[in-house]
Amino acid sequence: MVRDLIDLHIHVGGAVAPHILWSIAHQQGFKLPVKNYFDFVELITSRPGKVGSLDDYLKILHTWTEKIQSSPSAIERSVYEVIGKEYRGSRVTQIELRFNPMKRNLSSELDLDHIIHAALRGMDRATLEYGVKVGLIFCLAREFDHKLNSIIVEKAIKYRSRGVYGIDLAGTERDAMEHKASLSEYEDLYARARKAGLKCTVHTGETAGTGANGLMAAVEKLKPHRIGHGIRAAYDESAMKILRENNITLELCPTSNIHTKAVADLQELKHIMQTFWDRKVKFTINTDGPYLLETDMRREIEIVESNGLLSTEQVDQALAWAREASFIPA
Repeated sequence: MVRDLIDLHIHVGGAVAPHILWSIAHQQGFKLPVKNYFDFVELITSRPGKVGSLDDYLKILHTWTEKIQSSPSAIERSVYEVIGKEYRGSRVTQIELRFNPMKRNLSSELDLDHIIHAALRGMDRATLEYGVKVGLIFCLAREFDHKLNSIIVEKAIKYRSRGVYGIDLAGTERDAMEHKASLSEYEDLYARARKAGLKCTVHTGETAGTGANGLMAAVEKLKPHRIGHGIRAAYDESAMKILRENNITLELCPTSNIHTKAVADLQELKHIMQTFWDRKVKFTINTDGPYLLETDMRREIEIVESNGLLSTEQVDQALAWAREASFIPA
């Protein structure tokens, strides 16, 4: 049986095919450090050994893919191509795409609303052609100041009726002792988003060695509906209890966590997934960045099943949890 899949955690910056980015870069006269297409593919893809941490992974996005996507025409084509490819290649019939529109307007050289409208046009066109249910999530950035992140929240609220259904907080977590203090600056932004009817997620509990303090602080301060990654919670009974009691669903990304060394190997990932299952913590399976990671949803499911990380029945339940936790209205 061929499953209809759902992807709740996929970044536009890591999801556009290299040949599309290559085409966009040349169309816009973007100066690249390489002349050969295959060298370009190597430049913008990740694999174990090449990427040694989450910072290495994010550097590829921030240095190249996000900049190449920085124009109305580029982001429109990018969003359109991602949706079509995920449907054709993996039969993803429901997808939530996330990106930071402010990282696509060349440091305010371009109008932010033009970037957002272009992304919505790409989404509308793909939805019309493929019949896929799609929603956008706007990412706030940990490296941005409060004013810039506030603008992103206001834009998400403004375009809620057009298919922007949530906000996210992305970037690398730092010192675990500073989690509560650093999250306080986003507290009012998340409260404003929730009050306006937006759903909320946050990247936390992703980095090896940080423990679950950041995740628990995020739940307390930001009250998210979902959490991006959250794998460190598997090593903390209190964190799993908080997730369960607040009915918060985790967005797990198997290949991504292996590449960034958030987990040591598939065996550790199996331990994490089975621990969540045993503790009744809901989780989903996602790609994070299909082309950057050289994966897709079909491959993520295959990795999980063929390596015994989850049984077929458990995978089906994770897909059902994903549909329940989706920010896209039924």
